[in-house]
Order: sequence, then structure tokens, then C-alpha cells
Amino acid sequence: MESNLSRILNMNRHQLSGQLYKYTNVMEAYRWFTVDAQAGLLSYYLCEPANDDSNPNIVGNAPRGQVHLAGAVICPSDEDSKTFTVNCASGDMMKLRAGDARARQEWVDGLRAIVESHSNTTASLAPRDQLAAHDAFGAARQQMQQCELSNAALARAIENLTSPLSPTDPDLLMLKALSAANTHCLLQCLGLLQRHNELADARLEPTF
Repeated sequence: MESNLSRILNMNRHQLSGQLYKYTNVMEAYRWFTVDAQAGLLSYYLCEPANDDSNPNIVGNAPRGQVHLAGAVICPSDEDSKTFTVNCASGDMMKLRAGDARARQEWVDGLRAIVESHSNTTASLAPRDQLAAHDAFGAARQQMQQCELSNAALARAIENLTSPLSPTDPDLLMLKALSAANTHCLLQCLGLLQRHNELADARLEPTF
């Protein structure tokens, strides 16, 4: 029977590499993204925008950045139909934007399948208490996905307020900022806990 990972990869093979907008603190820019499904790695390269998405003008041979997908949280943004985030177990976060809603869904499905595959592989080799920890982390990742969606919905609701309320009201701006900061802090804490658990598992592994 075909695995979920194989099914997703076969359906979306052309979408697991392509141009995405990557947001930074000061700007957004095109990057060329590739996924190594077996290694669970998401890499991106500097590139020049091209009309043909299958033939990018990649700058240099080395990736500009690379993140591990094991334990990551892939969350569609509620602010529009194209944006999504990759929240890594290490605490790193990437905000990305696809060309349209369909492309975003294919990226999200593909990346989540890879995350699930690597999480299942790790869990199947762990003793019962470690399996319980992996299950707990999986539940926490799902809760954080809902938390991010709720945070984005709150921000959008404040931005769309009309009289007599104002989106620039100091109390509402404070609420918006605190919500975003708390969500980011929780994601970082979850990443640190997962990293600590992975290191503990590694120390418990028998050596030959």
C-alpha cells in the first residue's frame, strides 16, 4: 500500500521545488526552494525572478540556508491564501509566500507529509516512554498551528475595525503585539523542548 509520504510526493513532485517569496525583517525576496524528502531537509538558494518556474536563474551553487523538517510545524497563514510558515524544532521560523492558493496547499501538504514521515520513523524506534513524548509533541504542534491561525485572525480583525473602534487604538495595538509575541515565544519554547528531548534520546541510544 502506498505510504502517505509517497502519495504526496508523487502528486506534488513539481511543487517540492520552486520559487517562493521569503520574508525577512526588512524585505521579501524570491528564493528557489528544494526539498530532500529522504533527509528531511528544506534548502533555499538565491535566485533571480524568472517567468519559467522550472528554469530558475540560481545564483551560486551552495544553498543560502537549510533547515531540518523533523518536528517542524507547517502552518498556513490566515492573513491571505498564499502565505505559510515553517516553524522548525530548532526554533527557527520561515515565513513564505507561494504564487497562488493551490501552490500553497501543495507545499503545505508535501512538507507536512515529510514532517510526519520523519516523526514516525523516529518514534517507531523509540521505547514506550519516548513514544509518549513524541505523541505529546505531535499534539503540541497541532495546538500551535491553531494558535497561529487564531493569532492571525485576531490581527486581521483589529486591522479591519471601523468606527467607533480604531485599529490604531493603543490598547488594541498592545493586544495585537502581545498576541504575536506570545505565539512566537511558545513556538520557540516548543522547539527548545523538542531539541532537548532529541539530545536526551541520543544520549540513551546504545553504542556498539
